Amino acid sequence: MVVNAGSSSIKLGLYEASPPQTLLYRGQLAQIGLAPKLEVRDALGKVVADRRWASLDHKGAAQAVLETARELAKGIPVTGVGHRVVHGGMSYAAPIRVDSEALAALKQLSPLAPLHQPHNLAVIEAIADAAPAMAQVACFDTAFHRHQPATAQLFGIPRALTESGIRRYGFHGLSYEYVALRLRELDPELAAGRVVIAHLGAGASLCAAHGGRSVASTMGFTAADGLVMGTRCGALDPGVLLYLMDSQGMDARALEDLVYRRSGLLGVSGLSSDMRELRASRDPAAAEAIALFVYRAVRETGSMAAALGGLDGLVFTGGIGENDSLTRAEIARGCRWLGLELDEALNHRGMGKISAQSSRIAAWVIPTDEERMIASHTCALLTLAPG
Repeated sequence: MVVNAGSSSIKLGLYEASPPQTLLYRGQLAQIGLAPKLEVRDALGKVVADRRWASLDHKGAAQAVLETARELAKGIPVTGVGHRVVHGGMSYAAPIRVDSEALAALKQLSPLAPLHQPHNLAVIEAIADAAPAMAQVACFDTAFHRHQPATAQLFGIPRALTESGIRRYGFHGLSYEYVALRLRELDPELAAGRVVIAHLGAGASLCAAHGGRSVASTMGFTAADGLVMGTRCGALDPGVLLYLMDSQGMDARALEDLVYRRSGLLGVSGLSSDMRELRASRDPAAAEAIALFVYRAVRETGSMAAALGGLDGLVFTGGIGENDSLTRAEIARGCRWLGLELDEALNHRGMGKISAQSSRIAAWVIPTDEERMIASHTCALLTLAPG
């Protein structure tokens, strides 16, 4: 069973334990804390579970997901649960089987990922309470980036602070790992080269990968750095925060709310964090928010190309990257200096290779699948260390 817990929802996946981890069921328990509802579909898209509750907290939601999974398994035991955990800090560069010691250590990282980490861990605790003997595995969004060159992980701060754990970690690693593996299947020659993967969605980042390994990423110490996102500001001069503390008396919690929840597309547009709604709006502020999103993506693509020493390909993934052909086209126009030209018809189709034959670098759209990556890691770890 794979669980991807967010602030108001829990994504669920049930996979066969043996390779290649065939998907059996996929669903989501949404609107936790409001009007919780669970819908699960089988591999063919048929609804097999549709439930609603008057109220549920994350603990109750996790227990409901576990109960539903057991019912769908029809007596076949669920051998393990794999979780997406956003931050692994310095200690965790690979998936781990979760015990009380690891859980305590991961809780200490919650301030570094306040939108995600507490919810990730709450579900692990809830399942441990409901099924103490169940093996649980944590798969980290930071792990894919932990082998970047040392210089790429540094900030220009005193060494003692760096050694205390303040460094660039990078995120969206499970997505990047999956896309890198898929690219190796689809275009082995490109996968062996210098590629920028653009995970564009409510959370957005870029990863520079060489031979399928992370070299640099736009996200840093937290998942608020880098690109403009749905409600997160992306890269921000730290002097702005100091100024707001002095001039407006904002404390750490107020700044956290600003950086994580009131900025990005929502803050710039004043309308919405949803790219689809902004595209449909005639408000000039909506157009400005989109333009800033594209500008930052183009500018940081150049940064990633510099880290790679050149560029052989660009891969789009994530909700916006996979589904918004206009955003892909606008980013591609900004990257013409790198030799990128899209095939308009292929880009509109939005699947597979979308670069023109005349393009000096390749462009692809590859749907991400973090849950499948988690399933693969979980099965591999439990096979190597059963019990």
